[in-house]
Amino acid sequence: MNVSESIKRGLEEMLRHAEGKIELNSHYVAATPPKKYTADEIRRIRDNLNMSQGFFADVIGVSKKTVESWEYGRGRPSGAAARVLSIAESDPEALRRYGFAEW
Repeated sequence: MNVSESIKRGLEEMLRHAEGKIELNSHYVAATPPKKYTADEIRRIRDNLNMSQGFFADVIGVSKKTVESWEYGRGRPSGAAARVLSIAESDPEALRRYGFAEW
């Protein structure tokens, strides 16, 4: 079956499901919102990794000024940055495994 046939088949199944003619398996999936980190928590994560603000910023994918802002409580990490902080906090080796940093 080629791609267009597969798409057509899927759309036909969706239509039959919407009409109540067939039952499809469905799963409820919910994402947890990113943690809202405090300045002290961010500093603790960085300190636990033994990284300078500049290197930590490179790993997280932000500027050094952004990290400084977070650590002084003037700014807050975006959702994406908070997700990376969660990884750094819970599994620091993942930063190395997934190529975020080498040290």
